[in-house]
Amino acid sequence: MDQFISGLKERFSFNNLGFLPRWLVLLMDLGIVLFSGITTYFLLKGIKLTYIPSDYILHGLLLYFVINIFFFWIFRTYSGIIRHSSFIDAVKIFFAQVCTLITLISVNFVFLLDHDFKIFLSTGIFINVVLSFTLLFFYRIVVKQTFEKYINISKEEGRTKALIYGFDNNAIAVANALRSENPGRFKLIGFIDKLSQNTSKRILDLPILQLKKKVPVIMRSLGAEALIIADKGLTKDERSAIVEECLEYNYKVYTIPLITDWENQEEISKNIKSFEIQDLLERKPIVLDMKSISSKLYGKTILVTGAAGSIGSEIVRQIIGFNPKTIIILDQAETPLHSLSLEIANCNPNIQIKNVLADVRSKYVLKQVFKFYKPQVVYHAAAYKHVPLMEENPSQAIFTNVLGTKNLADLSQKYGVERFVMVSTDKAVNPSSVMGASKRIAEKYVQSLHYKYRADGNSGGTKFITTRFGNVLGSNGSVVPLFKKQIEEGGPITITHPDIIRYFMTIPEACQLVLEAGAMGNGGEIYIFDMGKPVKIIDLARKMIKLAGFVPDNHIKIKIVGLRPGEKLYEELLNDSAKTLPTHHEKIMIAEDYFDDFENVSLAIHDLIDTSELTSNNEIVSKMKHIVPEFKSLNSIFETLDKKNTNPVE
Repeated sequence: MDQFISGLKERFSFNNLGFLPRWLVLLMDLGIVLFSGITTYFLLKGIKLTYIPSDYILHGLLLYFVINIFFFWIFRTYSGIIRHSSFIDAVKIFFAQVCTLITLISVNFVFLLDHDFKIFLSTGIFINVVLSFTLLFFYRIVVKQTFEKYINISKEEGRTKALIYGFDNNAIAVANALRSENPGRFKLIGFIDKLSQNTSKRILDLPILQLKKKVPVIMRSLGAEALIIADKGLTKDERSAIVEECLEYNYKVYTIPLITDWENQEEISKNIKSFEIQDLLERKPIVLDMKSISSKLYGKTILVTGAAGSIGSEIVRQIIGFNPKTIIILDQAETPLHSLSLEIANCNPNIQIKNVLADVRSKYVLKQVFKFYKPQVVYHAAAYKHVPLMEENPSQAIFTNVLGTKNLADLSQKYGVERFVMVSTDKAVNPSSVMGASKRIAEKYVQSLHYKYRADGNSGGTKFITTRFGNVLGSNGSVVPLFKKQIEEGGPITITHPDIIRYFMTIPEACQLVLEAGAMGNGGEIYIFDMGKPVKIIDLARKMIKLAGFVPDNHIKIKIVGLRPGEKLYEELLNDSAKTLPTHHEKIMIAEDYFDDFENVSLAIHDLIDTSELTSNNEIVSKMKHIVPEFKSLNSIFETLDKKNTNPVE
């Protein structure tokens, strides 16, 4: 019996009340309408006025109910959730009652024509409608306030006390969404007005706070634990400054995109998310020359190598927007290639997607691709990129990064490809690793091949273009996913050196610039991208820890593990001897560098490839240093080779 009683209590607890069914809300509304009608009837009777003639009470009552039900149905006044009633519900009820008023007066007029008297007293109709509207909306407000006062109080334990930065429609919609969220994550304690113009007012019964002091100071004074940035008028710099201040004092920061559907509160609350490191490092949106890119890609057959990788796949996604005829996605990784194929299969039914499972090392397989599909533009993103792995396996760096590039470049020239765009790296500049040196050798081959054919008078041949940029946020194997995983596992975060710095850009940003450079190039250029300000990796790690809601060196430790083989403290985008030329795009420059004679480069690369098949790692790296004299190994077993005399390619 005790269990039965406790079960009933739990079942009928306020906390467990579900949403009322629509038919029940409609019955409650009709009850209010009936009460208003009866009240109006006796009110008028008390002053010797007849609301409805006694002989027509049943007719009037039926008519009154039918008309109210009809307009309740038209305006769906019963479809809202009472505990979440808003201004929209008031508007719906208002229009339903106004339409009821107009209809009843019209019925009165028609009845008067046939019977010489009215079925309703016109003044009574007006009083009835006003009373109905007032009670219908009032009881919704009472229910809403009851839930907020007595139910939400019990749910506030464990909620994060939060301030909302902003007080415009966007911020109010966010506040309403968070109040109706179940289970709730935040207890809102106020809004921050950056202009300090509305501090004597309140929104949703919450204070508007002046921004006379720094945000963390305001938060500390109110006991807030988190800040939700909902002000759409903030610039990127203002937003970043606020986040930096909050992170410095270990406050959590959340953001939300611009709201377009203010009624969809569930969707609004879903979009409220913690700031991520990309939100802090992202720069201004890139403005592309869409017309120029489209003229190079529209209606054409495009080959993308390394298409399943982080850069290659994003290039494919962006190319789709320019409506090529066919996209050939080529990669040797089966599962990622299949996943990309499924993702883009239905993006544009007018574009043919061809999946090619192949390795760029195999010239025979690549030749069949070129013969069968006849690509007009090639984006070459296939490469081995992990520095420590290539230090241990230099032959593999040669076969993929050098031989693979050579195969594609030769076939592009042979089969009349219009543009060949190679994705390179800043590690190719004054390389300190096997990986960087292999990419520099690939750059040399592509550039010298272009100028060889131009020297031969073949002005209409393939335009070979190289793009060079630094680290990409979120790419496979980059520090951001690694740090994120280490934070989720409770640490420690491993960093190779406390002073190591890197340039970063987002994957979409890098790929947009690749498309832009590929479209503007006339051939032979090495394009470098504006990577913004360098980022200290240890500062990046601390920010990521704080964004995750932890305290660096307290909740999550940072461990220094030492530089890896071939790793630099900082990366470069230009050789010491190179200069830059501006382009029409502010973020893209041309590295004005010398280029080698094709015959010498070609012979040296043939020798290097043969060596990679037969001899030791030392011999392979020694020949790489011969081709790239500026290649000086760092923190590597190959440093001893730098003591020997090596001569550049003549």
